[in-house]
Amino acid sequence: MLDFSRLKSVADISRIHAVDRPGAVALDFKGRTTSFGEIDAHASRVAQGLLELGLKPGGRIGYLGKNIDRYFEVLLGSFKARGVVVGVNWRLAVPEIAYVLNDAGCEIAFVGQDYYAAMEKVLPDCPKLKTVIAMDGGHPTWPSYESWRDAQPAKDPMLPVAPDDDVIQLYTSGTTGHPKGVQLTSKNYLTLFESFEKIKVADYSPEDVILIAMPFFHVAGVNIGLLSLAAGSRGIVLGDIDPQEILRLIETKKVTQGFLVPAVILFLTQQPNAKEIDFASLKAISYGASPISDEVLLTAKNLMGCDFLQLYGLTETTGGGTCLTPEDHDPSRGKLRSCGKPLPGHEVRVVDGEGRTLPPGEVGEIQIKAANVMKGYWNKEEATKKAIVEEWFFTGDAGYFDNDGYLYIHDRVKDMIVSGGENIYPAEVENAIFGHPAVADVAVIGVPDERWGEAVKACVVKKPGAAATPAEIIGWARERIAGYKLPKTVDFVDALPRNPTGKVLRRELRKPYWEGRDRQVN
Repeated sequence: MLDFSRLKSVADISRIHAVDRPGAVALDFKGRTTSFGEIDAHASRVAQGLLELGLKPGGRIGYLGKNIDRYFEVLLGSFKARGVVVGVNWRLAVPEIAYVLNDAGCEIAFVGQDYYAAMEKVLPDCPKLKTVIAMDGGHPTWPSYESWRDAQPAKDPMLPVAPDDDVIQLYTSGTTGHPKGVQLTSKNYLTLFESFEKIKVADYSPEDVILIAMPFFHVAGVNIGLLSLAAGSRGIVLGDIDPQEILRLIETKKVTQGFLVPAVILFLTQQPNAKEIDFASLKAISYGASPISDEVLLTAKNLMGCDFLQLYGLTETTGGGTCLTPEDHDPSRGKLRSCGKPLPGHEVRVVDGEGRTLPPGEVGEIQIKAANVMKGYWNKEEATKKAIVEEWFFTGDAGYFDNDGYLYIHDRVKDMIVSGGENIYPAEVENAIFGHPAVADVAVIGVPDERWGEAVKACVVKKPGAAATPAEIIGWARERIAGYKLPKTVDFVDALPRNPTGKVLRRELRKPYWEGRDRQVN
């Protein structure tokens, strides 16, 4: 694994291996390979191109597209140019994409072919966005990425990157309907890497073949790619989540490690040919972003025959928090329901409503203190002040420690729904439904789903005399929000339970669906 003391900033990630192992393969995407020497040179060209376009330190650069090897050229080039890459969730609806690009103030955007049409619709509403570069070429007016890149000199600008410089901005769903931009710095990443190294989390080496599978608008997708590059491993980039393709790559590319969300692990175990796949190369699979059931985990362990490692963290903590080690995945230790112990350099505590630290066994809000906690929410000073108090980040998750110091997630302080690893906030879905002419009131909750962990359910109160079907409600919302946020089911109710101040009592709505379960997340 890379000696992280050699990294003075994230801009050094490609530089070190370009000197040490320039001919070694850094990335493999659909059979196209890029060496460490090539990716460093390409990153320098991208940096020069960004500077030529007028990028200033801290300038935001949008990226809207599926996973592709060239993304890391853009990311590393942005690091060298002191820019900030804004990952845009490609599952968002057009108005949501426009909001993210405008909120970040992006002046430049890189767009994959699947989203050319969406970007064309967005442009009139994004006055600051001056340059769009077509990652896959073939657009009548936007420059082709490779042509644009190769027109620049391969001279590293060697600009100084300060520890507190923003380098990546990822958006989390907002409780009030608008997402918030999480500012992650060079220091955030370097300290996270050092934390992982101390207990050999993501213990990658030049001999490893890493599956880079999760979307790059997620902190897990970015992190695994950067860790693979920093360690000098061979990264296998997956364009989209396809269980059959994952199985094929594991077998044919001799994948040794990777990160998957529990929903994808479940999909792999359900493939009819899964038992025919040769998993002998696999050493470890890391997972996180949502809980996993004992049954799925043990089935996957038996199928793949490798170590499993759980990570609990948030975008706001650069993905850092706690870790359940492979040793703790032994069922006889009784810790499979836990998300482990704090990573080195991370303080984790559980507090009550008054901020008092609670003893083992008592449920409260989980807080994290670490050097990899975000700088803040972009242009949202009040939200930042509420989220970070005296260096402690309020996760919004409820949990407890056992007597051995293992953390357990019990419920959510916030109302967030996690479906297939995606965070969905009820207020955002409710806002999309409320405008329907037949809807008098609506509350959205998460209910158990064996495939996705949780599914979105809308509880709707109809206006007197109004008529509507579940399909009509879902169709109305589909025009306003991303498909993964849509309710899977709609229940019509006479009234919503509320407290004296008018707040919807979601716990009361959720109760019948979670009956008999020992925790309120799935």
